[in-house]
Amino acid sequence: MRTRALAVSILACSLALGACKRTEAPVPEPEVAAMSTASPAASEDAIAGAVDPGAADDNLNAVLWVQTSAEYRALSLQTFRAAADHLDTALAEANWDALVPEERANAAIGLAPAVILDIDETVLDNSPYQARLVRNGLEYNEVTWAGWVAEKKARALPGVVEFARAADAKGITLLYISNRAQHLDEATIANLRAVGLPVKDSSVFMGLGTVVEGCEQNGSEKNCRRQRAGREYRVLMQFGDQLGDFVEVLSNTAAGRADLLEEYGDWFGERWWMLPNPTYGSWEPAAFNNDWTQPREARRAAKRAALDVAP
Repeated sequence: MRTRALAVSILACSLALGACKRTEAPVPEPEVAAMSTASPAASEDAIAGAVDPGAADDNLNAVLWVQTSAEYRALSLQTFRAAADHLDTALAEANWDALVPEERANAAIGLAPAVILDIDETVLDNSPYQARLVRNGLEYNEVTWAGWVAEKKARALPGVVEFARAADAKGITLLYISNRAQHLDEATIANLRAVGLPVKDSSVFMGLGTVVEGCEQNGSEKNCRRQRAGREYRVLMQFGDQLGDFVEVLSNTAAGRADLLEEYGDWFGERWWMLPNPTYGSWEPAAFNNDWTQPREARRAAKRAALDVAP
């Protein structure tokens, strides 16, 4: 899930994005204002140098862990294998539904079954893009992100293809609700299919900017799109790497997020399945008042101040 550029846009537009992941702030799935015709490497080289690429980077260990650790792969495999073991139970229980009551406007009983999956860092691994940012001393930006999406080189997370195919074989529709912009649908669907994920047709991709009749989207929140899914499907499970992939985050603060986990904690491991993503997420701006307009060092200082050192 991606939202840093959106958070800046939210502030610049007085918290109104219009058609523009996130009131929950940054991750890879932003709305792209302009598509770059240059290669991602060329785009990065053009703006590299503002920060010394050899300087300390907060994301180095996180990206390295995602790309090289057996522990990361084990967590991903563990999540999807455990979820697969719950599919038959979810199908058999007529009242089983993974949407919160506020997002279920109609009865779920009798509807076709579906599973909702976020895309970035949930089914597709964008760590090479993050690695480029670390290598070049850069931060996320819309142009380089759009270029990366156009490359269609993201790999599948360990275990997701096997899970998705098992669900598909049981007649369960896979819905991809993503904060990638809607106009990136062709490249996104091509990438999903290239790694072996079932994609019924373009209607199962609901990107940022998807219009949902009767529901006004709040920034990059996904509640409207989940409502849309619920009008046609009984949602058996949801998968994501961010809290906002499962439920609307009205207060993106540490306390507000903790309250949501307290309220819905029992859903995880049965109806909701969280994937690990230490490289970016809405948890980060919660430490600096969701204000991405601050200089990098100011944001970094706020994050350091939020650390618990057990005095």
